Amino acid sequence: MTVPAPRARRRPSMWGRLLPLLLVAALLAPVGLLLTQTWRQTGDNRDLAARERLGVQYLRALAPVTDALVEAQSAAVNGRPAPGDALIRAVEDAAAVDARTGTELRSQERWAGLRAKLEALRDRSPTDAESAYTAYGEVTDLLLALHRKVRESSGLVRDPGADSFFLQNSAGQELPEAVVAAGRLADLGTLAPRRPAAEQTRSLMELTGLRVAALTPATDLVDNLRSAVDSSESTDLGANVLTPLDTYQRSVEALAAYSAPAPGTGAVDPVRLAAARLDTHTAALQLQPVILSELDALLVERIDGLDRDRWLAAGAGAAAVLLLVWLAALLIAAGRRARRRAAMPAPRADSPDIPPSGDPWHPAVHTGRPGDPRPLQTVGATRDPESAQWGPSDAAR
Repeated sequence: MTVPAPRARRRPSMWGRLLPLLLVAALLAPVGLLLTQTWRQTGDNRDLAARERLGVQYLRALAPVTDALVEAQSAAVNGRPAPGDALIRAVEDAAAVDARTGTELRSQERWAGLRAKLEALRDRSPTDAESAYTAYGEVTDLLLALHRKVRESSGLVRDPGADSFFLQNSAGQELPEAVVAAGRLADLGTLAPRRPAAEQTRSLMELTGLRVAALTPATDLVDNLRSAVDSSESTDLGANVLTPLDTYQRSVEALAAYSAPAPGTGAVDPVRLAAARLDTHTAALQLQPVILSELDALLVERIDGLDRDRWLAAGAGAAAVLLLVWLAALLIAAGRRARRRAAMPAPRADSPDIPPSGDPWHPAVHTGRPGDPRPLQTVGATRDPESAQWGPSDAAR
């Protein structure tokens, strides 16, 4: 009788052992890529928000410079001594801010040129109102150009939030332009009656242009701030901004009324125009710090949210990596067990497990091949256990 040979166990191939690890690596790669992209994107957005905060600090420092410069221009045009202490203090504070942030905002060169012009104005004697008006006009142009430079280099002009974009545009562009243009309009209203009759037509045209230059950014400022309040999720923005905004809007309406040429004469009342300009300037001084504070609060909130997103993404990525490592460990352990089983000798199919000899009911039975030697048996031993049991009785009979 032919006995079938036992089936040999197959050892897993190299690809069979590497396949689980390759699957784990295939899962780990997209997780790592997603985590890296999220971390990098949130990091870039956080850096932008932090740089925008530097721009807000710089704009906050430029606000007193703008205020003091407009007041000094008005004093020089009207023949009064300029309030030099306020301008000196504002310039020193702005210089300190530029020393801290000017390198990152790339504003040091522009600030150096503006500061040199400001120091030259401080040493100037208020003898000629026309030349003073021209000289201060050049310096205020440099000041407005510095506002634009700070907004561009800090990234405020590219702010992704609707409310924060309207706020930075209002505080960094429209409000300074409106304040400077309103000061020029009032000063030109003082200078125009002193000019010769041949220059009255030119003066009227200049007044009309300055009126548009002052009212356009002021009107845009009001619209943008209301849009910021409407589009913002912050409950504090509207409560903090709307009250000083209403005051500023009323002052702008008065400035528009008193800067309009009188019917028939085409002239303006310089006294009323100067008073309206002063009211507008005072309202702007109350409004600008509120805008900058709300803008800074929104940027701080954005930075905190980005930090939370970064750490949540890092935690999720770490959890995914731990799970995949755990899965890889299970697969490696399973592979090792399979290799150990493959290395063990396989049991013979024609040799079932038989209890050892010594039991009279289950004697040892030769299970080898036909040609193998058989174990020796005791003389007189019987093959049949039942015959061996009654052997002594038969012998006694």
